[in-house]
Amino acid sequence: MDKTIPATIPEKLPLYINGEWIQSRSDHWLDVTNPASGELLTRAPYTTVDELQRAVDAASAAFQSWRKTPVPSRARLMLRYQQLLKEHQEELAEILCEETGKTFEDAKGDIWRGIEVVEQAANIAALMMGETVENVASSIDCYSYTQPLGVCTGITPFNFPAMIPLWMFPMAIACGNTFVLKPSEQDPITPCKLAELFAEAGAPKGVLQVVHGGKAQVDFLLTHPDIKAISFVGSVPVGQHIYRTGTDHLKRVQAFAGAKNHMVVMPDANKQAVLNNIVGSSVGAAGQRCMAISVVVLVGEAQQWIAEIRDTMAKVRPGVWKDPKADFGPLISPAARDRVKDYIARGKQEGASCLLDGTDASVEGYPDGNWVGPTLFADVTPEMSIYKDEIFGPVLCLVNADRLEDAIRLINDCPYGNGTSIFTASGAAARRYQHDILVGQVGINVPIPVPLPFFSFTGWRASFYGDQHAYGKQAVRFYTETKTVTARWFDTDIEHAEHPNMTIHLK
Repeated sequence: MDKTIPATIPEKLPLYINGEWIQSRSDHWLDVTNPASGELLTRAPYTTVDELQRAVDAASAAFQSWRKTPVPSRARLMLRYQQLLKEHQEELAEILCEETGKTFEDAKGDIWRGIEVVEQAANIAALMMGETVENVASSIDCYSYTQPLGVCTGITPFNFPAMIPLWMFPMAIACGNTFVLKPSEQDPITPCKLAELFAEAGAPKGVLQVVHGGKAQVDFLLTHPDIKAISFVGSVPVGQHIYRTGTDHLKRVQAFAGAKNHMVVMPDANKQAVLNNIVGSSVGAAGQRCMAISVVVLVGEAQQWIAEIRDTMAKVRPGVWKDPKADFGPLISPAARDRVKDYIARGKQEGASCLLDGTDASVEGYPDGNWVGPTLFADVTPEMSIYKDEIFGPVLCLVNADRLEDAIRLINDCPYGNGTSIFTASGAAARRYQHDILVGQVGINVPIPVPLPFFSFTGWRASFYGDQHAYGKQAVRFYTETKTVTARWFDTDIEHAEHPNMTIHLK
């Protein structure tokens, strides 16, 4: 395969600091490759300390004027931005496909869910309204303002290079903050394009910066005294490091971490809907989603559907994004592929029944792709590593339960609490499930219950570290402070205002 760089992508990816694209002076660069072909796309720098400081300084300086920009002006910026994102959605999707391997429709969905958050950011005036109580005491009124924090930062993962940055910087900036974005070093091209369109929408210089790198660059941002809030999405170990380091330095932190999401299938559920939704939610995006269904709990007679689940999963296949028949793409990297294959081997060794094995998957013409086919395990127990760990690949585990209560107990014993769903025709079963389950986002006959952005993304337990969640009203609370004013005015001041030369004697 010819290791060429597409003409539309620069050979070396620049930094975006104070409204300018600048070439890094770093002597340490990372190759960004196409996961389907292995071909080189670009190289991203490990941003130098001086360049990181420049980015924070630019954001700090811009905050002084941006915080005073009228809220309707900030909202109009977001309106222009969402329109540009819509106009460039297919172009963004093609870039996203090249660096992530996602199918074209999946890539467009990635961008669209981000656009929805930008549209919510355009409603920022209503979201930032304060509160007022008149006459809390004699001639005293009390009211509150919602004001921005300052410089915020976002550290984003590889699996949603459009959606997750758009979860963060539009809401933060609409609230009056400035932002330093550190996207994943595995697919940083799409976030750079997002920044380019943001500038085109009219964002002032210094409001948004984009820097690149790894742990050293992240730690610089986590500990910098001028950064007030940190948003993160990624794995559990990194999420714990982000949260501990950020809070140790007295910063506000929201860290979204790993997951092990369960779908409960009751025997009265619509079988065809269950089969269709199991496949899409487990192997879609090659299973590289924190909301992917990786465990299906078959309750009672639903355990008789195992053969049909296997047959339905066997029909889907990986492929390249330009192939309209491809159901999902490759894993993001050779290391990710090898990790998933290792879990498949461990599942077999631990005694699970491997009904479908995607280890030897291949795609014609793309021998260097990071391919893993749909993989299905039955007879899985909670002690197995394939059940306990987040595999982050197209691997589905089937677990049996005699009753709904057993399924609820099983899921509540799992340390994660990102998302779960139940498929049933019983309103009573659904109500029991949604009330008793200790998971932040629940779907009823919906496999991946990610809420629309006027709600918030509400993972629980080991899936989230922090207090306020992403987008929606909670994001506004995360990115702002509340200032409360208690005011008292004296009636005699009215007389003084009417007769300013008159001396007032207060008794």
